[in-house]
Amino acid sequence: MFRVEDRNRVHNRVLELAASDARVVAGAVVGSLAFHAGDRWSDLDLTFAVVDDVPVLGVLDDWTRILSAEFDAISLFDLASGDSLYRVFLLPGCLQFDLSFTPTSAFGATGPKFRLLFGSAVEKPHTAPPSPHEVFGYAVHHVLRARFCIARGRFWQAEYWLSDARDCALQLACLRHNLPAYNGRGFDDVPAEVRDKFKETLVRSLGRDELLRALRFTIAGLLSEALHMPELQKMAAKVEPRLRELVIVWEDEPEATAEDLS
Repeated sequence: MFRVEDRNRVHNRVLELAASDARVVAGAVVGSLAFHAGDRWSDLDLTFAVVDDVPVLGVLDDWTRILSAEFDAISLFDLASGDSLYRVFLLPGCLQFDLSFTPTSAFGATGPKFRLLFGSAVEKPHTAPPSPHEVFGYAVHHVLRARFCIARGRFWQAEYWLSDARDCALQLACLRHNLPAYNGRGFDDVPAEVRDKFKETLVRSLGRDELLRALRFTIAGLLSEALHMPELQKMAAKVEPRLRELVIVWEDEPEATAEDLS
């Protein structure tokens, strides 16, 4: 695995690239290293402002060639977010490096983890957390899909939807406790009694009975979180009896197979 010294070396070299590139006029550290030392496994996340009339992709491609040559960096994927373009790299030692560029007129913090290194930034509204109503709606959709996959005997797909539903329910828990709700960042920090009730949502095998058991606990956890949130209580109360129908075996459902019973 990479060492902190390896991460620092990449950080310093990228800042040298920025200083020598007239197209780049501002830069910042974002993410976990913005205001803290992070830990042994923290990735590197740097963002830069590009002169408005210069194509961002051209700068990103030029830097990619340098990073590939000097650090054997592998480009994993690009992600557009507003005016910004992100490219995620995998470096030796499994160091992840997120590099992004934004036109100067749109360069600024979209969240609290932003530390300007040089140049200037514009004031921008921070990205809002996900809407509880939207998260709950997705969760309801996911448990429906999970149940229908169980009925069809598509157990791998059922597990996929159950995992997504559990994640949505835990997102609601994060929102309720004012914790980060994206990418599971707050899951480990919700109160222990909340985490404990979601342990039973984990799928232990791919038989029908086990999937139905996990579904039952997922629905219970989802409704519990929603009913704790005033903005969701009315919707959750209306949805609850319909979701309870999902945890029974329906009359027209195919008979369980030997695999289901194992």
